[in-house]
Amino acid sequence: MKEFLIAIMLMALPMVASAQDNTWEKTQYNNGDQRYLVGAVPEVDGRVVFSTTINAPGKTAQQIYDLLLADMKAITKESNQTEQSHIAIEDNEKMQIAGNYQEWLVFKNKPLNLDRTRFLYTIIADCKDGQANIKLTRIVYLYEEERDPQTYRAEEWITDRWGLNKKQDKLSRVSGKFRRKTIDRKDYLFNRFETLLTK
Repeated sequence: MKEFLIAIMLMALPMVASAQDNTWEKTQYNNGDQRYLVGAVPEVDGRVVFSTTINAPGKTAQQIYDLLLADMKAITKESNQTEQSHIAIEDNEKMQIAGNYQEWLVFKNKPLNLDRTRFLYTIIADCKDGQANIKLTRIVYLYEEERDPQTYRAEEWITDRWGLNKKQDKLSRVSGKFRRKTIDRKDYLFNRFETLLTK
């Protein structure tokens, strides 16, 4: 009920006209389903948590913190983001950053046929000398807002149990597109951060 009320409140927010312009998707991915199958969506204590450790030899914790903070702020201003995207934590003492993002994932964009979902998630970055530990978690989808609003948590929608067929050798017919787009977006962001910290 709480998630449904959140979805209703968010429906009142202004739509972002340029949200369909997901320039990040210009990155080329292997379209085969293998990379999206068993184990591609990790769970920690019952929650979907994507994580990565990026080694940045020669960079101090402060340098890593400054680079990630600037880039995480920049993401909030990109064309696929809504006005709700923001940096929630800037802790220079603990060297921790957390950003709450609300953006559009577009499944199909054709004349008279725009299929997309609002995609909410949190990125948490813990910085130390020579290394950053980054997590992407707290994922929620708000779908069909203009017609029949549906709210899905990642744990009940894109995990191996829900995002794959019974044989777990194909993506689920309904939620599979959410799983695919989420993994692609996660890969783009993690690769972006790695490029930033290792150049």
